[in-house]
Amino acid sequence: MHWKDAPSFFQTLIKNKSLSAQGLTLTILTAKRTKEVIGIIDSEVDLDKNTWLIPAERMKAKREHREPLTQQSAALIKKLNTNKIINTPYLLPGQYKYKHLSNMAMLNTLKQTLGYPDLTVHGFRSTFRDWVAEDTNYPADLAESCLAHVLTNKTEAAYQRGDLLERRRELMQAWANYLYGIKS
Repeated sequence: MHWKDAPSFFQTLIKNKSLSAQGLTLTILTAKRTKEVIGIIDSEVDLDKNTWLIPAERMKAKREHREPLTQQSAALIKKLNTNKIINTPYLLPGQYKYKHLSNMAMLNTLKQTLGYPDLTVHGFRSTFRDWVAEDTNYPADLAESCLAHVLTNKTEAAYQRGDLLERRRELMQAWANYLYGIKS
């Protein structure tokens, strides 16, 4: 989806109260991969610090990732936690006990329920990246860090040891505000 179309799409998405639509909302807000989002459990989230610690085994790069939570993503996680089914650790529970939401649920919502047969959930990461490049003054390396991409330049990687959490928080809040139509 072109980044200019994302806010109107997002307004349609947040009107859908299904669990898979809420999962898709969180996925787009955080610019994370499906696998990273569907496995979220409440113990990974620190709402006092507005961070989500995604374990290495769910990350493509196989390293732990601290995700800054925006006002909107934190509010959604609080809602998911409040409405969580008892006896499951997952904030996005599946149909079967002790299982998370299916990795196809958000895609089905996007294609069938919302009527976007040509889009993919993963494509919203590209939408985010294009928006950063074309509509903001944030540096490319910060956007890449938000996407949890690994630096390929070994020299840069050796010197860039921090995770830029607070700078990423600012960028992700700008993204959330953009999606919700809030002028910064």
